[in-house]
Amino acid sequence: MVRESKDSSFSIICEGLAVGYSGKPLCNGFDLEINNGDYICIVGENGAGKSTLIKTLVGLIPAISGKVLLRGDIDKSDIGYLPQQREMQKDFPASVWEVVLSGCLDRLGFKPFYGHKERKLAADAIRELDLEDIKNESFRELSGGQRQRVLLARAIAGSKKVLVLDEPITGLDPVAAAHLYQLLNRLNQNGTTIITISHDISKALSAANKLLIMSDRPHLASEAERKEVLDV
Repeated sequence: MVRESKDSSFSIICEGLAVGYSGKPLCNGFDLEINNGDYICIVGENGAGKSTLIKTLVGLIPAISGKVLLRGDIDKSDIGYLPQQREMQKDFPASVWEVVLSGCLDRLGFKPFYGHKERKLAADAIRELDLEDIKNESFRELSGGQRQRVLLARAIAGSKKVLVLDEPITGLDPVAAAHLYQLLNRLNQNGTTIITISHDISKALSAANKLLIMSDRPHLASEAERKEVLDV
C-alpha cells in the first residue's frame, strides 16, 4: 500500500490490482477508485475473491500484481476493519469495554498503555453504538447482534474515516441484521466511507452508491447491472 501526498479529501485507488493467494490470481488486474463518503458494496460468486480483495485493501495480504494507493488526507491507520465473525471471537474472554478499547491498539505506537485519547475514542464509539448499558458485560455472554455491534464499535474506535467490513451480517437474525444496516447507513451519512461484502443485496444497495462485481474481470456495476443484481 503506497501513501501519496495529502489533500483536503481522500481516495483509495486500485491500479491494475489482481488479488489472490500463493501467487495465484483470482481475477485479472482492475482499476477502482473509492472516495471519501462512498458506500461500496462488493458482490460476487463464492471464490470470486471478495474477502481476498478486502484483506488486500487493509494490508493483511499482498497484491498479486498492481497496487493500492492512498491519496489525500488518509493513511493506513485511518482504515478500520471488521472481519467475519469466527467461533474463537465469540468466546473472547474480555469485557465489552476492553474489546472496544483494543481497537485503538495501532494508535499506541511506542506507548505501553492506553492514554486519555484512546479511552475517549473507545467511549465515544460505545456511546455512538448504544452500548453503554452493556460496556462492563462479558463479550462471550452477548447475543450475535450485540457482539457484532461491539466489534463495529471496536473498528470505529480505530478509525471513523473508512470502515471495511467482511460479511458483517453473517450469523445475525433479521432484526439484528436490519439494526446493523441502520448503524452503517447512519455512519455513512455522517461521513464515514463504507466498504462491505454482503449477501443481502437489496438492503446493501439501498444505501450503497457503488456496486463492485467481483469476477474474473472485476468492475463497477452499471445501472442496468444494479437492477439485474436486485432482480436475482
